[in-house]
Amino acid sequence: MQKFFRETRYLFLCLLLAGLLVVALFWALSIGTVKLPLEQIYSAVVNQLQSDTPLDAMGKGPVHDIVWLLRLPRLLLAAVVGCGLSSCGVIMQAIVKNPLADPYILGISSGASLGATVAVLLGVGISFGENFIGICAFIGAFAISLGVVFISNMGGRSNSMKLLLGGMALSAVCGAFSSFVVYFANNKEGIQTITYWMMGSFAGAKWSNLAVIAPIVILAVVFFWSQSRILNLMLLGDESAITLGRDLHLYRQVYLLVSSLVVGFAVYSAGMIGFVGLVVPHVVRMLIGTDHKKLIPVTALTGAIFLVIADGLCRIIIPRTELPIGILISLIGAPCFVYLMIKRTYGFGGN
Repeated sequence: MQKFFRETRYLFLCLLLAGLLVVALFWALSIGTVKLPLEQIYSAVVNQLQSDTPLDAMGKGPVHDIVWLLRLPRLLLAAVVGCGLSSCGVIMQAIVKNPLADPYILGISSGASLGATVAVLLGVGISFGENFIGICAFIGAFAISLGVVFISNMGGRSNSMKLLLGGMALSAVCGAFSSFVVYFANNKEGIQTITYWMMGSFAGAKWSNLAVIAPIVILAVVFFWSQSRILNLMLLGDESAITLGRDLHLYRQVYLLVSSLVVGFAVYSAGMIGFVGLVVPHVVRMLIGTDHKKLIPVTALTGAIFLVIADGLCRIIIPRTELPIGILISLIGAPCFVYLMIKRTYGFGGN
C-alpha cells in the first residue's frame, strides 16, 4: 500500500510539472515588447493547429506572426535545451560520481568555445552557412568529448577520476588556444560576437532547427531513463558494481558521448548556458531522492520549466532590451548552488 501511494504521488508530480510547463509557455507567449491577451494566443494556436499551412507561413495577422514565428519557436527551444542540459547534468554527476559535475565539466564548454572562436575570428566553417558559429561550436564540443574518452583510456581502463582529470586537462588546453586566437586576431567586432554568443540566447530559434534538436534530446532523455539501474549502480562505485555483475567501463563512455551530443546541439542552438545542469538536478534530488528512474523525468520537466520562465523574464526585466539568458541564469544559479553547498541535510548519492 505504501508503494502504491509513492507511485501515485510521483505520477501526480509528473502531471503537475507537465501542466506547469504548459502554463509557463502560455505566460511567456503573452509577455514581451508587445503584450498579448491569452484569448488571442489560444485562438492563434488553435487556428494554426487546425490549418494545413506551414508553421512558418506569414501573412495571417500580427498575433499569429508574433506567436508562431517569434515567440513559440524560442520558447520550445528553451524547453528542449532546459530538458537536455538538466538531464545531462544528472548523467554527468553519476558518471564521475561528483556533485559538482555538470554538462560542461568534462571540457565540453571549452571545446565549444574554441570552435566558436575560430569560426568567428578565423573564418573557419563559413561554408556551413549562416549557422556556422553554432555548427563549429558543436564540432568542438563533440571532438573534445571524444578526446576525453581517448585520454581516459590511456594507460589502463577508464574510470570516473580519469574522465574528470582528462576533461580538466583538455579544458585548459582549449581555453589557452581560444585566448591565443583572441589575442592575435585584433578583431573587435568578432570579439563582441563571441562574447554575446557566450552569454547565450534563444533569439535565433527556428522551426527547422527545432525539428532536428527536439527529437535528439527527447530520444536521449528516454535512453537515459531506460538506463536508470546502471546509473544507480554508478553512484555505488565500480567495485560495488562489479560484485553485482556489472562492468561500468563501457556504459560510462556511451553515456558521456550521448550527453556530449545533446550538449553540443544545445550549444549550437543557444550558445553557452551554465548552471542549469548543475543546480536543477540537485534541487530535484532534494525533493524526490536519488533513484534515477524517477529523477530523470522530473529533472527534465523541471529544467524545461526553468528555462522557459527564465527566457520570459529576460524579455521584460529591461524594457525594450533583451537580457542574455546566460547572465540571468548565473545570477539565479550561483546563490542557489551556494545554498545547496551549505545545506547540511542534503546528501549527494543518498549518502
